[in-house]
Amino acid sequence: MKNKTHPLNILTNQAIKVFTDLGFEVAFGPELESEWYNFDVLNVPKDHPARDMHDTFWIKGEKEKVLRTHTTTVTARALEQAGKENRLPWAFISIGKVFRNEATDATHEMQFFQIDGAMVGENISIADLKGVLTKFYKEMFDEDTEIEFRPSYFPFVEPGLEVWATFKGKPLEVMGCGMLHPSVLRNVGLDPEKVQGFAFGGGLDRIAMVKWSIPDVRLFYQGDLRLNQF
Repeated sequence: MKNKTHPLNILTNQAIKVFTDLGFEVAFGPELESEWYNFDVLNVPKDHPARDMHDTFWIKGEKEKVLRTHTTTVTARALEQAGKENRLPWAFISIGKVFRNEATDATHEMQFFQIDGAMVGENISIADLKGVLTKFYKEMFDEDTEIEFRPSYFPFVEPGLEVWATFKGKPLEVMGCGMLHPSVLRNVGLDPEKVQGFAFGGGLDRIAMVKWSIPDVRLFYQGDLRLNQF
């Protein structure tokens, strides 16, 4: 009998196993989110383009409410709760659907699945970040996958990095990451003089498309069981 499990569910289960084997916990958060957790707490300025209607679904009649644009909102909530419960050091991931107000085509959808995570404690370094993500992507693709970290910019980390994976000879940007910005740590009630941490986030859909040669991201959301042929 053919496996009827959706490819994104297969990938989600694989990702959770990799991270839980490394000692990470799984965190959850709402899809309908406040502007505070979606933007402000993450050091995203009021005039940042991501807040524009072209990128964000704002909810009519719900002041300062949005459909989350990234699962980094779960990271912010989880860090805040961990600090209140004195659970540091702590490492966790979250996987869930996010929403962007954009035109759809073979490589873009207005909904997709994202994996986010963080590790926070004393003496956490960028070497820890590279070790964790290298392990993750070699498990998700294969051991021969080449992993490269390139300098980049994201408001909630400093320094920021892009993760590139070369799989089947094709380089692919798979994730953004970096060391948590001191302002973000303060916003969630943590002292950046005492704890440090890294955070990361990227799409699962893109990994699935490359891993199984799925040509159109929209196929994931059409409810057609023939998707399993890939």
